[in-house]
Amino acid sequence: MTEYGPGRGPEPWHPDDPLYGEPGWDGQQHYPQQPQQPHWDAAPDTYATGQHQYTEPYHPDQQGYGWDPSQTGATAAYGPGEVYGQQPQDPYAGERPDLYGTPDAYPPPQPPNNRGPQHQPYDTGTHPVQGQPYAQQQPAEWAGEPEPETHPFFTDAPGQRGDDDGYEDEPASGGRRGDKRNRPKRRSGTACLVAGVILVGVVGGVGYLGYDMWQERFGPAPDFSGSGTGEVQVEIPDGATGNQIGNILKTEGVVKSVDAFVAAQNANPKGNSIQPGVYILRKQMAAAEAVEMMTDPKNLNALIIAEGLRDASVYSAIDKKLGVPAGTTKDVAKKQVKNLGLPDWADDNPKIKDPLEGFLFPSRYSAAKGTKPEDVLRQMVERATKVYEKAGVEAAARKLGLDSPLQVVTVASLIQAEGKTHDDFKKMAAVVYNRLEPGNTETNGKLEFDSTYNYLKNQSNINIGIDEIRNHDDPYNTYFYRGLPPGPIGNPGEEALAAAMKPDKGDWFYFVSTDGNKTEFAKTLAEHNKLVEKFNENQRKKQGN
Repeated sequence: MTEYGPGRGPEPWHPDDPLYGEPGWDGQQHYPQQPQQPHWDAAPDTYATGQHQYTEPYHPDQQGYGWDPSQTGATAAYGPGEVYGQQPQDPYAGERPDLYGTPDAYPPPQPPNNRGPQHQPYDTGTHPVQGQPYAQQQPAEWAGEPEPETHPFFTDAPGQRGDDDGYEDEPASGGRRGDKRNRPKRRSGTACLVAGVILVGVVGGVGYLGYDMWQERFGPAPDFSGSGTGEVQVEIPDGATGNQIGNILKTEGVVKSVDAFVAAQNANPKGNSIQPGVYILRKQMAAAEAVEMMTDPKNLNALIIAEGLRDASVYSAIDKKLGVPAGTTKDVAKKQVKNLGLPDWADDNPKIKDPLEGFLFPSRYSAAKGTKPEDVLRQMVERATKVYEKAGVEAAARKLGLDSPLQVVTVASLIQAEGKTHDDFKKMAAVVYNRLEPGNTETNGKLEFDSTYNYLKNQSNINIGIDEIRNHDDPYNTYFYRGLPPGPIGNPGEEALAAAMKPDKGDWFYFVSTDGNKTEFAKTLAEHNKLVEKFNENQRKKQGN
């Protein structure tokens, strides 16, 4: 680019040119289509064009604004917008054309290489030719001082205000509106407030996590305080460890954490003496209080129900434990049977002697003096119902071809009364199902268990006369009637229940307790008779001794 005007060249307009650095330059020289003629003032040496007045004569031959036509004979350019033979145009007069066709764009593009401070004001220095100051006039919207922010929270200094993007709304001194690159950055009150809230949240969260981690690893375990309120029944299974007991108590709402219970159990000298069974505790107890209550004999008042006990024996044990007259619990059971929580499938045979038989589950129960008999019975029924549901007696009944889940419990009560070991239970269960098999020719569908006759007689006699037992008409007499008795003949434990649900696959039909401690099994009547002879021999030896 030459020094005589805009054009395509290596340099921008000459720095002395009054339009140097002006916006609207696109790298090409433009000439107005209809140049305006200057008008002369009254003084002969002064002319005015638009806003600027030149008080000295015009010299077309001065470098940068004209040249001598005699040198080249060409038409000289006197400056941007000036043509030889016409009066020079004031580059600042009138409205400059939009050379980019973007009237809505703001600010207009800048010449290449003019990358200094953007949107500088019109030069307030002197005209490079005449040496006179330019007349600077700001647009109307720039007039006046910036409106100060009045809210005390957001006001940093008089006459300044912040906006959401962190810059001032008003232009810096000598700058143009909208130019944010040269403005001093500021933080608005809202941004500071949000940043503060985030910082507090982060610090608080980190602090909480750190404290929680410290508490979890080094602090005491969460625990309730005091002796708790209300009442809750908790069952502790046989062989439960301290962690398992603590987890049961936490689930039932007794203690706040497992670790607190284990710590209290270890701190108590009697902590390891907690027995399986049902405990009556309170909600939200301190772990140490719970351990004390479960180990202190004064608070235990434990009632132990052995496996295989009949309801009659259980009623007597409850009367004795509660200190009530004999027969009290039996009468309560008969009157309150519908209110004790039996499952729907219980008491499904009108010939059942006692609907609670098989549902006073063997375990350990809390029965302090002053407790009502129905409360103790309700604990036992609830325990039995949970065990039967967990074992899946309904599904087992369908699989085994039985009429109801109650018959599963009945089979379990039979093998509980006759057997002595786990192996006995499984083989005895096989004997029961083999004899119940339709068409069997060994027993013709009769169980012929002495235990069923002893149940109806409320006795435990191993020496029963053949004529007596075969001729006694009673639904529970399996020598007289085919099939199972109407209901259970005692309260079986979990081991007998498991055997009744999954019997041995052997084809035994007989069994005899030959020496009172050992049970032997036979598949045929002949084998059975030999076992009977062995039993009788052992009895004679005992009597002889």
